[in-house]
Amino acid sequence: MTPSQSLKTTLRADLTEAMRERDKVRSGTLRMVLTAVTNEEVAGKESRELSDDDVRRVVAKEAKKRREAAEAYDGASRPELAEQERAELTVLEGYLPAQLTDDELDHLVADAVQETGATGMAQMGQAMKAVQPRVAGRAEGGRVAAAVKRRLSGG
Repeated sequence: MTPSQSLKTTLRADLTEAMRERDKVRSGTLRMVLTAVTNEEVAGKESRELSDDDVRRVVAKEAKKRREAAEAYDGASRPELAEQERAELTVLEGYLPAQLTDDELDHLVADAVQETGATGMAQMGQAMKAVQPRVAGRAEGGRVAAAVKRRLSGG
């Protein structure tokens, strides 16, 4: 993706390329995510053009759905369906920023807790508000919340 090219444009170009290469998983996944982007654009009272950050959030949401579906299929002893979800997840992860390691996340949380002066679970909201902009799509909310809880409970 060139700096001047939007993420949505990149997704469309990659879809065209995947269709040309007859890559069913990639083309199906990109079609799905572009549909989700379009749905997000027309949701609400008036349509709008999504920024790259908004598109990235939609891609992250779709990736989370794939991750959860794969786990559910694993639990239901349906490995072939779980594998399909993971293949789609791999395509989507190519459009997301690299995920934070647990150590990196813990370090960001420690800094945020120290800055806000949070000392217990009652101040969890303050700590979350401080750490979310630093994480910015590089870790799921559940992981961030778990790290904040661990830090505030003395773990």
